[in-house]
Amino acid sequence: MDVKQDKLKPMLFSVIKKYNGTKFITDLTAGVIVAIIALPLSIALALASGVGPEQGIYTAIVAGFLISFLGGSRVQIAGPTAAFATIVAGIVAKNGMDGLVLATIMAGILLVIMGFLRLGSLIKFIPYTITTGFTSGIAVTILIGQIKDFMGLTYPAGTVTIETMEKMEAIVRNIGTTNIQAVMVGLICLAILILWPRISEKIPGSLIAVIVSILMVKFMNLKVNTIGDLYTISNALPVPKLPAISLSAIKAVAPDAFTIAILAAIESLLSCVVADSMINSHHRSNMELIAQGIGNVGSALFGGIPATGAIARTAANIKNGGRSPIAGIVHSLVLVLVLVLLMPYAALIPMPAIAAILFMVAYNMCQWRTFTHLCKTAPKSDIIVLVMTFVLTVVFDLVIAIEVGMISACVLFMKRMSEESAVKSWKYYDPEEDPDGIELKEVPRHVRVYEISGPMFFGDADRLAQVGFKDFTKVIIIRMRGVPALDATAMHSMEQLYERCEQNGVKLVFSHVNEQPYHTMEKSGFIEKVGADNFRPHIDDAIAWAASL
Repeated sequence: MDVKQDKLKPMLFSVIKKYNGTKFITDLTAGVIVAIIALPLSIALALASGVGPEQGIYTAIVAGFLISFLGGSRVQIAGPTAAFATIVAGIVAKNGMDGLVLATIMAGILLVIMGFLRLGSLIKFIPYTITTGFTSGIAVTILIGQIKDFMGLTYPAGTVTIETMEKMEAIVRNIGTTNIQAVMVGLICLAILILWPRISEKIPGSLIAVIVSILMVKFMNLKVNTIGDLYTISNALPVPKLPAISLSAIKAVAPDAFTIAILAAIESLLSCVVADSMINSHHRSNMELIAQGIGNVGSALFGGIPATGAIARTAANIKNGGRSPIAGIVHSLVLVLVLVLLMPYAALIPMPAIAAILFMVAYNMCQWRTFTHLCKTAPKSDIIVLVMTFVLTVVFDLVIAIEVGMISACVLFMKRMSEESAVKSWKYYDPEEDPDGIELKEVPRHVRVYEISGPMFFGDADRLAQVGFKDFTKVIIIRMRGVPALDATAMHSMEQLYERCEQNGVKLVFSHVNEQPYHTMEKSGFIEKVGADNFRPHIDDAIAWAASL
């Protein structure tokens, strides 16, 4: 592993040594622009998460500051992201805000532990099909969750809409309450979001859409719900508050905490990798995990929601000149001013505008091109994992999707590896009948050679049962040059083979046993049982030794 990537030192402390006024100006500019981009997104994602609009700002301020200050990336911008929206909404609906705060704190602690245990590199073992499946699934759940506000639907009192399928059912049942004025506002905002980037990339289209929608509703007297109609807006600075902690509460939110931690680790490190490629740098993955953990604990204590590195905001930071964590710190401080001075005006934002912004977020994260490409080109087992993770994310939730997806991926991988492993016997040729056999090795009649290829693990340990012998067989050579690893189950099968040979008066000789299998055999006492002399470094040596026996 790269020493720089493994270093438990915040990137800010490294880059500050060569910092100067010119770099500060570019970071300041980038930080202000990213704050403007983050403002409507933070509000929209907070509402999609079932919490108040100011809690999205709290998250961007507290987590954004801590993760930039302590993080392992030069340019990472952290805050609320779409990946958490459906998870957070589910936790709030089931366990309330105290449950969410406790789950986020527990997730933060898990992330810090992962960082100190240097598990940053292990995130690469999450299959690409699973990350693509649940990312696409989350995008669909966000889109379904915003149809109500986009169309201005009205639900009867007591309608339960926690799960995605419940939301779909409610939409179908109440489609007749569609508010045409809300749809009009939503469509205009959507058009602005799609077309504005062609006009300017400096000013975010989401900000323009919000301003235009406020003016439309205000001056055209449209009967459209605004944030102020549904939520109480506060511009007070966040104050720390501990949740009610009990053993039963910890048990209730433990699965959600684990999901938040894994998802935060995956998304933040993925964002770091993307950022590295854009600025030709290297992040410190373990330090980033520690910062993400501290950032999430801080966010939860100050009334925020789970946070992670945001790829879109990080990319915007880089494009606008941000090259150090100072830009991320500036972004947080600017949002403090916005919270205090402008937050009351957020009450004027129409809900269809928020829905339109989240539609675009969902589209940008859905990865439909990647999804269809994988369905066309990937092996069947990978397609099964991809589609299964996607469907489970939409129909049930992300916790079940990740659990089933990981188990399925592991089982299918083991099946594939088992199919690649083989135990084959060498064939005997008569040199007089086979003129091409002159270069084949001469094996005495009383010796049989079996070659094993591929890792020997519990999935294919029974293949050793294929090893057989004739009445005249006195020695069996097991050639293991193609075996990189041997597990306990395969070791047990090897011991059974030895016992079978002993009962039939057949000697076992091993050729070219690699380091890991040899160490496993040595540790189990197998080498001592078989005899160290019967382990030969090369097949020629093994055949000569077998001939002498």
